Amino acid sequence: MSKEYFIPKQQTPYILWHDTLKGGVGPNIPGATAADVTMLTADNAALHAKLNAANLADNASKAAHADLNNIIATSKTNARLLAQRIKTSLTYTTVIGEQLNIIGAEDSTDMTQEKPVLNAVAKLAGVVEIRFNKLDAEGVHLYGMRDGEAVFTLLASETHSPYIDNRPLLVAGKPETRQYKAMFFLGKSEIGLESNVVVATAKP
Repeated sequence: MSKEYFIPKQQTPYILWHDTLKGGVGPNIPGATAADVTMLTADNAALHAKLNAANLADNASKAAHADLNNIIATSKTNARLLAQRIKTSLTYTTVIGEQLNIIGAEDSTDMTQEKPVLNAVAKLAGVVEIRFNKLDAEGVHLYGMRDGEAVFTLLASETHSPYIDNRPLLVAGKPETRQYKAMFFLGKSEIGLESNVVVATAKP
C-alpha cells in the first residue's frame, strides 16, 4: 500500500504539523543545521501571525454580516408595515403600487425567530440522510456529533436538501448514534434559532 504524502494539505492540520516539526528539529537531528532551526522558527512565527490575522478577519466579517442580517430583518418589518398602510389608504391605486414595487403576496416571515426543521433517516453502510427546510434563508449550517464526541462540529454548509452524511462508521460493523442540529444562514452569518436536535442510528 502506498503511503500518503507526509505534509498535511489542510490549513489547521498543516500548522499543527509545522509546530511539531519546529519543536523537534535541533542540533541532534542529522542533516539539520542552525540555519534550518532559524528558518523553521521564522516560518512558524509567520504562520501563526497570519493565522491570527485570518481568524480576526473572519470574526469581524461574521460580526458585520450578523449586523447586516439584523438590520435587513428590521428594515423588512418596517417596509412591510409601511406597504400595508399605503395599500389600505383610500387614495391607493395600482399605479402607486407598481411605482413602489409593493404589489405581490404578503410574507410575514421573521427569519430572526425561525429555526430549521430536520429529519434524519438512517440508510445502509453507515449513511444518514438529513432533510431540512430553508424558508427565506440561503441554506443551513449542519452540525453533527457521534458516539464518544462531546461537542457538535460543523459538517457542511448546505443550500439544497438533503445532506448525505456518508462518513465511515467509527468501528466497522458496529452501529453508532449520530446527533444533528442546524442553523439557517444568510450571507456569511447564521440567523434565527438553533434547530431541535435529531438523532439517527447509523447502521452497517
